[in-house]
Amino acid sequence: MDNSAYDHMFRLYQPKSWQPQSAILAVDEATLAGIGGMRRIRRPLADGLLLVTAAHPKAVAVDVILTDQGDDPKEDLDLANAFCQTPNLVLSALLMDKPVQWEDPKPEFKRCAAKIGHVHAEPDDYDSITRSISLEKIAGHDRRWALALEAFALSRGAPIMETQSDLQVGDTVIPTRRTDDGRLMRVRYMPPGMSIPKVSLARLLENPTLASQFTGKAVFVGVTADTEVRDRLFTPYAFGQSTTGIEINAAAFETMAQSLFITDAGEQWVLLISLGLVVAAGLSFRYLPGWWAYAGGAAVVAASMIAPYLFFIHQSVLSFSTPVSAAVISTLAAAGYYHLVVRRDWHIEQSARQRYQQAMHFVTHEMRTPLSAIQGSSELISKYSLTEEKRKQVADLINSESKRLARMVEVFLHVERLTAGQMELKREPIPAGPLIDVCVTRVRPVAERKRIAISVAPAPEELQFNGDRELIEYACYNLLTNAVKYSPQRTEVTVAVSKDQGFVRIAVRDQGIGMDPKEVKQIFQKFYRTKKAEESGEAGTGIGLSIVQQIVEQHGGQIEVISQPGAGSCFTLVLPAAVPTAAERN
Repeated sequence: MDNSAYDHMFRLYQPKSWQPQSAILAVDEATLAGIGGMRRIRRPLADGLLLVTAAHPKAVAVDVILTDQGDDPKEDLDLANAFCQTPNLVLSALLMDKPVQWEDPKPEFKRCAAKIGHVHAEPDDYDSITRSISLEKIAGHDRRWALALEAFALSRGAPIMETQSDLQVGDTVIPTRRTDDGRLMRVRYMPPGMSIPKVSLARLLENPTLASQFTGKAVFVGVTADTEVRDRLFTPYAFGQSTTGIEINAAAFETMAQSLFITDAGEQWVLLISLGLVVAAGLSFRYLPGWWAYAGGAAVVAASMIAPYLFFIHQSVLSFSTPVSAAVISTLAAAGYYHLVVRRDWHIEQSARQRYQQAMHFVTHEMRTPLSAIQGSSELISKYSLTEEKRKQVADLINSESKRLARMVEVFLHVERLTAGQMELKREPIPAGPLIDVCVTRVRPVAERKRIAISVAPAPEELQFNGDRELIEYACYNLLTNAVKYSPQRTEVTVAVSKDQGFVRIAVRDQGIGMDPKEVKQIFQKFYRTKKAEESGEAGTGIGLSIVQQIVEQHGGQIEVISQPGAGSCFTLVLPAAVPTAAERN
């Protein structure tokens, strides 16, 4: 990913054009065709070097390996004489693998060279693209500087000075830290539209006036013919077309001559930018609302891709994969967290809205009866002349119904607070028998109007449980009122209290409309009413049983339901029985 990004930025960024300080004397296909192949190159190369020397170049670097004996000793002598007449001559050497040693030019050639430089490029192991060259190679105790570096030093008339972090030639500081791979220098290749002047050796021999193109320049002499090039090298500009080693060496020289060095950004920059992107992604989803947060995350990812390019145009290489990975992962994580938080808040809001609606239904349904009684009684007092005894009865009714209304409101608020986890249950001993008697007494007047009998089986006096009296009383009262409400006239509602394995069971059985098994599974859902309940004409909202279930579950109990259509229903509250104290047992 980093290499691909580097190549893309390399092609995208167009540096300012410059005047090349080097030129290439190319042994091309035309040259080889005219002389009969590389075995006959020494005489033409000698003639060409004499023409180049006459043009007064600053340095001449020859990338032609001359280690073997030529076919004609006279040709070798002529080439050696040409080398000796060439100023600031750099000859090339190869680093052999087995054994690891230098393969230098023949002694008669080497003695005429000012320097010997290596010609090894550094193609990437993964894609074979040459983005940099090593400025030094070492075999044992014998070190060779790169051909381009030696030519640059000779052209400047200055020695190569070195430190751990850079090389210096005259006023030019070459940033290249020593590593296990040597001193690597990224090559600034000339972009399309610019090129290093190239003259064919064959054309130079035919037209010596072309040698004027080498005046005052560093001349690189090498093979460009595809049939003789040993290695196929590629550059970020290659687009599938190979480049020769002599052209890469000339481009490396231009990098040093123009001080167009491309350095690697320090790890601290990678860390700081990655951390900054992570923080920016978090802040976007923390403070920006809605889709702006996602737009901010996208901007962070875009910034992570732009940052390496901004570094590149300032001749510095910032890792592409690390900031982009940090930006993408942090944005996805922040977006996921943001989505979960928004959904949680939405659910909280929906829950609050439902509780509000429940409160409104409760007011309209549960409170309608006491409010009607209070309203009717007050109208009787205001409109009619009543006896003192009758007035007292009406006043007592208003008082009892208002207290009942207050208890209902308090019960509802308690249930809501318990559900929201905002209050704890009261824990007091509650005798089961007296609790049932209170609920039956309250519901009996409604039952008598429908001629429904309520029978209560005697409960053992010692049978009790711990809990909130008002909440349990509301739960029992609700079951009784439902039993009376949905039972036909002249039927019976029975209440039985028993103990079973540490639990108190309060069963309310009616002879009403009943329910089928599918409806039984849904009756505790808020606002659900069975089809027969709706057809009965009885008013209701379907929240009573939901409240009863919440009360019982908060007490650690459960509700059991047995019902059949047309055969009535039996609702049983199962609550943990209270453990008697030692004094009560005695």
